[in-house]
Amino acid sequence: MGMIQSITRLPHGMLGIAARHFDGLEHAHRVGAVPAMSQGDSGTIWDVNDTDYPWSAFSSATTLTVDRASTDDAGKLIVIEGLDENYHPISEEVTLTNATGNATTQSFIRVQSIRMTNGSSINDGDITVNASATVVGRIVAGRGMSLMGIYTVPAGYTGYLLKGTCTCRASADATGDMFVRYFGDSSFVVGHSFEVSGSGGEYTYDFPVPLRIPEKSDIDVRASVRSNNARITAAFDILLEAD
Repeated sequence: MGMIQSITRLPHGMLGIAARHFDGLEHAHRVGAVPAMSQGDSGTIWDVNDTDYPWSAFSSATTLTVDRASTDDAGKLIVIEGLDENYHPISEEVTLTNATGNATTQSFIRVQSIRMTNGSSINDGDITVNASATVVGRIVAGRGMSLMGIYTVPAGYTGYLLKGTCTCRASADATGDMFVRYFGDSSFVVGHSFEVSGSGGEYTYDFPVPLRIPEKSDIDVRASVRSNNARITAAFDILLEAD
């Protein structure tokens, strides 16, 4: 942490990290959005309403299949970024040739994000990534990228959570928790808790001392809507230091 503290206090320290001027340091910015969480329901802040992220779909590394909802997306390309069986970063480009069942050649133990590739226009319909029959990622129509408030620290790195933020639709309010499942543990525990309302604006928290998250640990930001159906967003920034 000594190197991280000294660098992040410099006026241009974060710019240097973004430009990869410091060996062994990387940055991960995660953005999640749930289209319309129902009043009284709860779930992960990701592209599927009222649903906890299905971590159990990754009991072991598995190949993935991709479905497209619109014929206008035929032939377009997406990139799936994730982790392999050893929790090392991998990515694979998939062509949306068929309406269903476009398969990866690599096996994934986690999906971190999905995005349209350069040269492919924004998706006209939903694009869904599956592990067996379970949805593990989605690009909502017109977004071009998945919006998942989840993250897994890759093998060989320690993550330091620097900042978190959350918003919800005007006239609605929600409670939320950032859950962490430390590698080797069987369940998630609350790492940070918050409340947010449409009338009160954005919730933001800068960690005065970054929250340390070991390699292979999972982060899952969840919310529960107390009044009115709501679109909820969440974002967080993690500094990764090579072990």
